[in-house]
Amino acid sequence: METQYPLTDFVEYSPAELQQRASAHLALMQRRHTIRSFSDKPVPRQVIEQLIQVAASAPSGANHQPWHFVAISDPAVKQQIRHEAELQEAGFYNGRAGDEWLNALKPLGTDAHKPYLETAPWLIVIFSQKRGGIDNNDSDTNYYVHESVGIATGFLIQAAHQVGLVSLTHTPKPMSFLSKICGRDNDNDRPYMLLVLGYPAADATVPAHALKKKPFDQICTVVE
Repeated sequence: METQYPLTDFVEYSPAELQQRASAHLALMQRRHTIRSFSDKPVPRQVIEQLIQVAASAPSGANHQPWHFVAISDPAVKQQIRHEAELQEAGFYNGRAGDEWLNALKPLGTDAHKPYLETAPWLIVIFSQKRGGIDNNDSDTNYYVHESVGIATGFLIQAAHQVGLVSLTHTPKPMSFLSKICGRDNDNDRPYMLLVLGYPAADATVPAHALKKKPFDQICTVVE
């Protein structure tokens, strides 16, 4: 039987404090916005590493932690990523995406140009891993990989907002060029997402379309 340890670090709050904390957190997260105009103001490496540690605390299938994060601040590497991403995005916007997808994107005002990939101080490439298990030398199958890496990415986005940074999720298709640039061109690692992190530019904007959120009764059913 596996060793079990008592839960010693859980903190229980009174009902009043529970409500206060829930309200405060909701207000905080409602100020989170995806932006596409970044400042080049630097962010310390230690902060990025701690944000990734938060992401790595996410739950995962069988606790196999099927992810790897590549944090990039090197200007030359960011330039290379921008070049390759824009090549893929040009094909996407020039017809590969299809009319329905492109029409859905129109209210956001996006196009094939991605200058923020060079301007932002950090890019984090998130990889999913098919195999690996919990120890470095394992080659066990990983389970619920997509779900696990998605949760970890959510943790990372929320952690960045908590400390006062902004982010953008970017998924150029295909993303295989990221494997080569990041030195993870193998059969096990697959690019999952590219996260842009930093401070907003002074003239950063939020599309009106992005501020439209579905009402609560459309997104949740409560059964009591």
